[in-house]
Amino acid sequence: MKGMSDIAANLESVRERIRAAALRSGHDAAAVELLAVSKTHPVESIQTALNAGQFVFGENRVQEILIKQPQLPEKVRWHLIGPLQSNKVRKVLPLVEMIHSVDHLEIARDINRIGGELGLHPRVLIEINLAAESSKHGFTPEKIREQLEQLYALDRLYIQGVMCIPPFDPMPENTRPYFVKLRELRDELEKLGGAPLPQLSMGMSHDFEVAVEEGATIVRVGSAIFGSRPSKEPTPPA
Repeated sequence: MKGMSDIAANLESVRERIRAAALRSGHDAAAVELLAVSKTHPVESIQTALNAGQFVFGENRVQEILIKQPQLPEKVRWHLIGPLQSNKVRKVLPLVEMIHSVDHLEIARDINRIGGELGLHPRVLIEINLAAESSKHGFTPEKIREQLEQLYALDRLYIQGVMCIPPFDPMPENTRPYFVKLRELRDELEKLGGAPLPQLSMGMSHDFEVAVEEGATIVRVGSAIFGSRPSKEPTPPA
């Protein structure tokens, strides 16, 4: 586990790198939200980041949010960034302020229906599989164009924008074309759907600076803040 000073120092370093990348590319650094990806990290590490002024955290699994949320202050804001199964929608909707991983029409319909039952208007991002990787979730660009009208017909959803996870490349510059494609697709979908899609969730620990340069409004940073992931995932408190 990273010590308190490590996490605090890492957070400040990441924030400074975001500011520098925004400055280089003429973007407003204040418009870029840093989402600290806390998956598999213990609540103590999240509390340390919280003490250092980080309030927004991303988790891949609903179960981890269910475990961690009761142990942390209410001011912590949670985003779900991993795949969501239909049987977990009802549990997670009241706890998260945004779901980044709406990856097919049926899960969008489930979120919409259950949101209505719970009196909620879920804020969501549409996950795009730009490289059509079989190992990745998400709409292909062709599928999102075909189904955008059906998504907008879901009256409880606030569709905020799009998200992508490009193929991993150790050279951050090689991910730039994917970030450009996502931004251009977002612009196209705004015209097609006649509604703004202000959020671009793209960029992780190894490439978030390139993502910021290409217009990211949310960057999902884990290991650059918390260090490498623990080998064991958190378990529910006894």
